[in-house]
Amino acid sequence: MSNSLEQDACRYVLEMNHITKQFPGVKALDDVVLKVRPGTVHSLLGENGAGKSTLMKCLFGIYTPDSGEIILNGRTVRFSNPAEALANGVSMVHQELNQVLHQNVMENIWLGRFPMKNGFVDEKKMYEDTRRILEELNIDIDPRVKLGSLQVSQRQMIEIAKAVSYDAKVIAMDEPTSSLTDVEVEHLFMILERLKKRNTSIIYISHRMEEILRISDEITIMRDGRWIATKPAGEMTIDGMIRLMVGRDLTDRFPEKSNNPGDVLLKVEGLSSSVFQNVSFELRRGEILGIAGLVGSKRTELLEALFGLRPRHAGTVLLNGKAVANRSPIEAMNNGFALLTEERRKDGIFPDLSVDFNMTISNLKAYAKFGFLRDRDMKNDTGRMMQAMHVKAPSGKTRIGNLSGGNQQKVILGRWLLTQPEVLLLDEPTRGIDVGAKFEIYQLLNQLAAQGKGIIMVSSEMPELLGVCDRILVMSNGRQAGLFDAKTVTQEELMEASARFV
Repeated sequence: MSNSLEQDACRYVLEMNHITKQFPGVKALDDVVLKVRPGTVHSLLGENGAGKSTLMKCLFGIYTPDSGEIILNGRTVRFSNPAEALANGVSMVHQELNQVLHQNVMENIWLGRFPMKNGFVDEKKMYEDTRRILEELNIDIDPRVKLGSLQVSQRQMIEIAKAVSYDAKVIAMDEPTSSLTDVEVEHLFMILERLKKRNTSIIYISHRMEEILRISDEITIMRDGRWIATKPAGEMTIDGMIRLMVGRDLTDRFPEKSNNPGDVLLKVEGLSSSVFQNVSFELRRGEILGIAGLVGSKRTELLEALFGLRPRHAGTVLLNGKAVANRSPIEAMNNGFALLTEERRKDGIFPDLSVDFNMTISNLKAYAKFGFLRDRDMKNDTGRMMQAMHVKAPSGKTRIGNLSGGNQQKVILGRWLLTQPEVLLLDEPTRGIDVGAKFEIYQLLNQLAAQGKGIIMVSSEMPELLGVCDRILVMSNGRQAGLFDAKTVTQEELMEASARFV
């Protein structure tokens, strides 16, 4: 009997049994079960708001479960903070990066546990330990470089290296590939294989179902805060996973296009900045123009220059045939431009404030009268936009930081739509968003294009660009590498153009 109990205890490195967690007005987790085997990748799949990140925060000590038990290596645990979780071999790579950008790479990795010598930080040991971990993971980044100078994807790899540095036996990764290119995703998968060989278990959260099927050993599906199913990855299909996630069949990943591009709305000629040169294109009224490229291709910087966040050194921008300078975001907004940024937590939302505030902050002038804001109009517009965007939240008074990533993204989109822009600049608009919410956003973009809006959309997902856009402009190392018809171009042609000037 003792041998049987011992074997049963070794079957799982982690068991989360009957976990329940409630927030005001929301039951985030309802009797959820998760069991993870040693040395495996166990993927956690579900729509935004399904409770995946909340479950991991209960494991990591950020939240305290209202009921249920957590068993780690055969021992019941309940961590009151992340430090306790880390000390017990549980690490987490969060979806939204929380890093100290003005410090360097090694200081971020060892923050709160600097190696000491004679009462001082041992810089030499910290450098050598960081270099060893980065070399082991094949991450080519100088430990002494400032974190804020790195691309988002590089910072994501540093966060993964930090999780590995704790020598954790369980690592939860929440959307680790959301800002990575295809090449960097392959690099991450290599790291996962190395971790599995060290008998480390990975809990992997992603909305990219192809990669989940490729790397997972087991898959758990959640829906509306409940456990739905756990199956070996080999028994799953994309259609089957979608059916379990949304509780219905979703026959198409992209809606049928209803827009009909017309006259030229925006004309960009020879646009240059300090990091990209000589970009020229036209955006037609009612068109969705995609921008593809590898990390470092300066896609984001191009949008920033159009929106007045980055100085332009040369070139002209014509809106409806009239030159616009857009020397600042305020000027760009006044000229009918709107920008949805790549990192919503860093520069997209005010996490501690309400949905009402976050929805209306960019359009306050519309609610001002005699020096006062018309609260009723703000509330009415927020409610109308929440309904139109299908935002899942108890009310407009709900703190936006309590919403899922997909619902936060919908609020930001709604914010910009209230400004009634002519040109929407969208940087990774579906990053970290589930398949159902993505479909809703694609539908919204179609509707906006059908209304005559011009949309420029940066995305790292080639299928998304091909499925949503009318044409695709490719950037490569700060230079324009091609402009293609989305109906006829292939992924291979887009990748070839992306690498043209690297």
